[in-house]
Amino acid sequence: MFIEPNLEKYHRSERRHMGWIEIVCGSMFSGKTEELIRRLNRAKIARQKVEIFKPSIDKRYHEEDVVSHNASAIRSTPLHSSEEMLLFTGNCDVVGIDEAQFFDEAITDVCVKLADQGKRVIVAGLDMDFQGRPFGPLPQLMAVAEYITKLHAVCMVCGNIASYSYRLVPSKDKVLLGETESYEARCRRCFKLGPAARPL
Repeated sequence: MFIEPNLEKYHRSERRHMGWIEIVCGSMFSGKTEELIRRLNRAKIARQKVEIFKPSIDKRYHEEDVVSHNASAIRSTPLHSSEEMLLFTGNCDVVGIDEAQFFDEAITDVCVKLADQGKRVIVAGLDMDFQGRPFGPLPQLMAVAEYITKLHAVCMVCGNIASYSYRLVPSKDKVLLGETESYEARCRRCFKLGPAARPL
């Protein structure tokens, strides 16, 4: 069972010397962004300096805010490249990154640099694409992370635990931003059945 690191028990002077990477991953509609926002808000309550980033291509809910499917929101900085993060994180304690799968491959090195500087780095993203394959830089990020939390959704066909993001539209593009009109969460069985899947 995952236990969230409790930074509140450390003094600020001690925190400067320890950093780590946390990954929150899973399918669409599994609550990744909601969990990211929860952890970042807790850090803010603890009076830690927080910086939050998302890829500039993600404008589904808001130009700047990170917004979850249940409408929780937190202010963020949209970026075109992951290396831009290093310009904004000089004196912060915690770095939050949403939709990490849409960033370039350099994000892994950036996260390692930030953790080496003593920062807590919290990364949320899809671990698999619509074909059920590892998505973007997430596998590399998971390999270098100290903590990994895999969240699950509910299969929208049969109600079982869901780990896959099934695309409902015919596009084969690797990146296709969308919500319930374009995707649904599915379990392994219903994902493999594709259009033939029916409620049990």
